[in-house]
Amino acid sequence: MIKTINLKKIYKNEGIEVPALKGINLEIKDGEMVSILGPSGSGKSTLLNCLSGIDKPTEGKIIINNVDITTLKDDELTTFRAKNMGFIFQFFNLIPVLNAVENVELPLLILGYNEKKARKIAENILIEVGLKDRMKNFPNMLSGGEAQRVAIARALVTKPKIVWADEPTGALDTKTGMNIMNLIKELNEKNNQTFVIVTHDPRITEYTQRILKMDSGLLFEQN
Repeated sequence: MIKTINLKKIYKNEGIEVPALKGINLEIKDGEMVSILGPSGSGKSTLLNCLSGIDKPTEGKIIINNVDITTLKDDELTTFRAKNMGFIFQFFNLIPVLNAVENVELPLLILGYNEKKARKIAENILIEVGLKDRMKNFPNMLSGGEAQRVAIARALVTKPKIVWADEPTGALDTKTGMNIMNLIKELNEKNNQTFVIVTHDPRITEYTQRILKMDSGLLFEQN
């Protein structure tokens, strides 16, 4: 599902080159749930941003579902991401003027679904993540755990092949964070979607099938 070949990312700051990724080679299988573990500054978020097409690598290839996304034009990449990827962020990134179901249905509306169908799909997935009674609540009316469940529902609503999660429990207390990870694991097993989770918390890796440890822009695989 995911493969990189000699992936490098170099940032330039006032003429000085700072290598963030130093030649990453990895393979992640379809339906696998993988964690990328590393301290702040190790390059894990840069790797996730490159893999997901948010950032462009300086060198190397990124092959997602047999497509080299480094060769795609901006509009092609945007379309590919919308159809194949979902995103879960640390701080939820919900739109405050939309309620839960409106936040979740938005990706479908962007893809051209009619409003009635988009609403039905969004309602069903909110039920799946345990928010049947919170659909009409706005983000400021939700707890942190509930807001992250809405974010997960939004990430999954288009049935993406890959879900990227950047510190998905970072803004939550320990108990709520573990509940969210249990939900993510359950959804991974049920839907056979590929999950790639970036974290600095070793406890999160206990929920994943494989650990990829990062340090100083290099990747070290662990089982």
